[in-house]
Amino acid sequence: QVQLVESGGGLVQPGGSLRLSCAASGSIFSIYAMGWYRQAPGKQRELVAAITSGGRTNYADSVKGRFTVPRANAKNTVYLQMNSLKPEDTAVYFCNAEGSLVAGTKFASWGQGTQVTVSS
Repeated sequence: QVQLVESGGGLVQPGGSLRLSCAASGSIFSIYAMGWYRQAPGKQRELVAAITSGGRTNYADSVKGRFTVPRANAKNTVYLQMNSLKPEDTAVYFCNAEGSLVAGTKFASWGQGTQVTVSS
């Protein structure tokens, strides 16, 4: 009932920047929080950054000072601005959203993932 569509991944050189986008659609009443997770080969999925509807943010220590997570509440859209990228940032990045539906039930949805590769 809630779809998350991600875009913006790709190949970038170390030190470069990328901006990911995630748009949520469906029978959404409100979104409490949106965020980004990543999963590298052979590793568990981990939180990268998240933001609540009130603007409170949470970042993984490994990305603090390099990544930001702007959100356009009115558009049910969240971004991940990634600067000073490192090879260890290489992973599949997944968008996540949690909120409530028009019908009153809660939801937690995931996007399909977008590949980010940092390599020279």
